[in-house]
Amino acid sequence: MSKSSPPIKPLAGLTVVSLAINAPGPVAAARLRDYGARVIKIEPPEGDPLNHLGTGWYSELSADMDVRTINLKDPAGRAQLDDTLEHADLLLTAQRPSKLAKLGLSWPALHARFPRLCWVAIVGYPPPNEDVPGHDLNYQAYYGTLTPPQMPRVLVADMAGAERATTAATALLIGRERGREAGFEYVALSEAAEAFSKTVAYNITVEGGVLGGGLPNYRIYETKSGYLAVGALEFHFFHGLMRALDLTPDDTDKLGEIFLTRSAAEWETWAEEFDLPLKAIKGT
Repeated sequence: MSKSSPPIKPLAGLTVVSLAINAPGPVAAARLRDYGARVIKIEPPEGDPLNHLGTGWYSELSADMDVRTINLKDPAGRAQLDDTLEHADLLLTAQRPSKLAKLGLSWPALHARFPRLCWVAIVGYPPPNEDVPGHDLNYQAYYGTLTPPQMPRVLVADMAGAERATTAATALLIGRERGREAGFEYVALSEAAEAFSKTVAYNITVEGGVLGGGLPNYRIYETKSGYLAVGALEFHFFHGLMRALDLTPDDTDKLGEIFLTRSAAEWETWAEEFDLPLKAIKGT
């Protein structure tokens, strides 16, 4: 399925200045760009580590942005940032607040100087622990969404945090446009991880849970070649699947044997004919 772009650009005419590097901040900045905002991305002299970890992803996220290299520890560079913020609507950061404070970047100081500037600060943990270090792996470890010794294939906290940052930015800008004072908001990646862990906490997606393999119509099956994700969860999909296979609802124990008769790719093509949610798992 192809990626779709927002049909409208509601943030057109607004300028976002992003100091955020690594994953969550650049993802959020890219989302704001996709909704029409002009994004000025300021990187330190050593660049964004994401460019070394995943060059292709970095290029995708930075596309159509005004990327500038500025040393904020240098007085001239710090003055250059102030000049940029003079005409900005939103500041996006992902550094620890204590580090930003050393650069003279605090909400009271910026709000006094730039009263129309909103600020979204991505941090690891909510106040009063906003300076405690952490990464996606740490947040997922704490909330039980890992399966040791496997490393997570999806950066849940980072991606969810990016979406939360996008939402917070949009809310602050809407509020300002409606006559409210420009605002500041922390977005804690640990809280994003906690929200995404609820299905684990309530035993929904744990092994054997209703969405963790406990239902035969919502399960991963081995096939003749590769693995197949069967997501026939709703009543009509489940019964449609069983009818298409010439089975009764009581014959679910036969599904595993039947799926072994074709490849995952063949089953996916077969499912399209019957409008059923079956997908071959990539890389298997």
